[in-house]
Amino acid sequence: MFLANFFRRCHVSYPALILAFGMLFSASVSAQDNQAQPSRQVVVDSIAAIVNSDVITKGELNERVTLVEAQLKKQNIALPPRAEFQKQVLEHMIVERAQLQLAKDMGLRVDDTQLDRTIALMAEQNHMSLAQFKRQTEQNGTPFETFREKVREEITMSRLRDREVVNKIQINDAEVDNLIGTDSQLQMPEQLRLGHILVRIPENASPEQIAEKRARAEKVLDILKTGGDFQQTAASYSDADEGLSGGDIGWRSTDRLPKSFVDALAGVKPGNVTGIIKSPNGFHILKVLDRRKMTNGTESAASATAGNTVQQIHARHILIKVNQLVSADEAKRKLIDLKQRIVNKSATFEELAKTYSNDGSASRGGDLGWIYPGDTVPEFEKAMVALNPGEISEPIETQFGFHLIQVLDKKTDDVSAERKRIAAKQALRERKVAEATEEWLRQLRDKAYVEYRLDEKQQ
Repeated sequence: MFLANFFRRCHVSYPALILAFGMLFSASVSAQDNQAQPSRQVVVDSIAAIVNSDVITKGELNERVTLVEAQLKKQNIALPPRAEFQKQVLEHMIVERAQLQLAKDMGLRVDDTQLDRTIALMAEQNHMSLAQFKRQTEQNGTPFETFREKVREEITMSRLRDREVVNKIQINDAEVDNLIGTDSQLQMPEQLRLGHILVRIPENASPEQIAEKRARAEKVLDILKTGGDFQQTAASYSDADEGLSGGDIGWRSTDRLPKSFVDALAGVKPGNVTGIIKSPNGFHILKVLDRRKMTNGTESAASATAGNTVQQIHARHILIKVNQLVSADEAKRKLIDLKQRIVNKSATFEELAKTYSNDGSASRGGDLGWIYPGDTVPEFEKAMVALNPGEISEPIETQFGFHLIQVLDKKTDDVSAERKRIAAKQALRERKVAEATEEWLRQLRDKAYVEYRLDEKQQ
């Protein structure tokens, strides 16, 4: 459970964050490119909405609308009617603000060190030095400090969702066995590129509210069936996170999708949409943008065929986290000292892990068990693979802090059956995370006190 929830999870989330902000960076470029066009009046001293104890100003709203419009233009998506679009943007900002408030209340904070590391990775993704990235951002009309704080907010919300949703997902052996035995998608998975529109149902909704949301979903479906542009419609009506970017959720393997989605998508050709799909979170409409067979680079239960062999490594580690009290240099010096104590035989690795490690494995003497390729973040895996049994690494830096790694043993094993179970478990996890995240966001939004102050005359 530790490896799945800690290393593997973060190995996925940070690249995703970087790519997401690459889109934001591109949008800021587009906004600058369009500066020659007549600018809209920005209202800065009035309130668009009150969210609990915080406010969203009309200036903030108009700034976000302009940014999202620039992104839509860059994607060649027709802009929705401004009044409707402004309301959708405001709803997304309300959900975002509620998340940031909860994170603050829970004491979740992204320090400058972590923030700088993430931005450095973003610069690398854009094939720039940090100085070039900063200069380009400012040249394109986005003050770098403003950009940094938006990145900080995104990391904060990502960590909040991990804590409140991802880390609470539980999958038992019976579920894995049932999926392997009954789900045909695991035997012959397919990849679909999908567009998604969600009309969210409030928590504890009355029959009247459900009927109202159903009517809204039917209106959306009617727009699409009569030739309406899916991306424009998603930006106008979808409550999903990806709605403001046209509803495209990218390529998804069918063994990772909810069964209700897979059933509705059966036989739907590229370019066509499904009917309305009801879930506990609301009404969904999907569009098949493209279909393709699974590639060799995509892990699935079906790819775990007999005869596959991998090297497994039995390792343990000591983690020292970097925070306000412990600097990176202090963490490195501490681990160097601990390694010397082990080498001098004044203490054992297990003893020191139990005493000093900032990880849940500390109670086990830092023991991580047998690790498969890809289970850990790249920096950790690279250092671990380079060690021989019994060897101890120098301090290794990852996004979690600094690690002292010891390899206990290595083996090569036929793991086809185990890999199939791992793939099935991952498929279940992705299904549950998607559904649980939507449910959590719905509950968070419904619990928030929201007062609208948006005067339609000033839109």
